[in-house]
Amino acid sequence: MPSLLFLLPVLALQAQQLTATELSLGAAAVMAHRTFAGAELGLAHRPSGESRVALAIGGGTVVERAAMRAQLTLQLLVNPAARAGPGLYAGVGGAFVARRGLPGQGFLAVLLGLEAAPGRRQAWYVELGFAGGVRAAAGWRLRWFPRWWSRP
Repeated sequence: MPSLLFLLPVLALQAQQLTATELSLGAAAVMAHRTFAGAELGLAHRPSGESRVALAIGGGTVVERAAMRAQLTLQLLVNPAARAGPGLYAGVGGAFVARRGLPGQGFLAVLLGLEAAPGRRQAWYVELGFAGGVRAAAGWRLRWFPRWWSRP
């Protein structure tokens, strides 16, 4: 009977989905015929334990002209609740690049990412993928979790 009383809170926590809202700030570059390089701001939401919908908006230059880039991806997180160690994720979606003086272009976006401690409130991240060229991004991610997650 005492072991059952101990297991009830553990089972209740397992039944809850770990959701989160995330804000990222970093740098991104897309190496292609016309290379994009700039700063990137990201906003993401984890609607369930293993998935994330992420929007990244960047401003920078392409061939010394001002450019903007947006990327929307659906991502699968391998170990989203880990409070220590790295977390791997993969994503697919679309990207759009607009450069001053030229029409915009859309691309399929595919990425692999690595982030430190995806179950903690803040950590670094790095990404590598394809979206109109080879895309690399790195930065810092802040996360907001439900209140029950911050309990010891």
